[in-house]
Amino acid sequence: MRILGFLRIDFKLIVLVILSANCNAQSGKTSITQDQRFEQLLNEKRKINSSITLSDRFKIQIFTGDSETSKLALQDFRKKNKDIDATIVFNTPIYKVWVGNFKTRIEAEKKLQDFKKKYPNAFLIKPNK
Repeated sequence: MRILGFLRIDFKLIVLVILSANCNAQSGKTSITQDQRFEQLLNEKRKINSSITLSDRFKIQIFTGDSETSKLALQDFRKKNKDIDATIVFNTPIYKVWVGNFKTRIEAEKKLQDFKKKYPNAFLIKPNK
């Protein structure tokens, strides 16, 4: 009887070893396909995040006036300064064109001197959030 019980345990062990040797694990290959529009969306998000007005940032106001003239001033500025962020802000009843997002006042004042050549009424502002 003891021998029979021992053979059953050995047989189960042998079957378990054989079956586990034939088991296949998942392959280690993973492929990820990402839509190209996802990267474009991330770039847009980064651009928007960098242009968010913070209370410790400086901007330069280059124009104040009506809606159509402000749009023209913004387009003109963007054509010549593609690397500097610019936006139109509306405070009843006037439109303002704000440019830049400068961390320090010194950096903003240097740009202000450059912009005054084209926009003589430009001045430095520090908008509140």
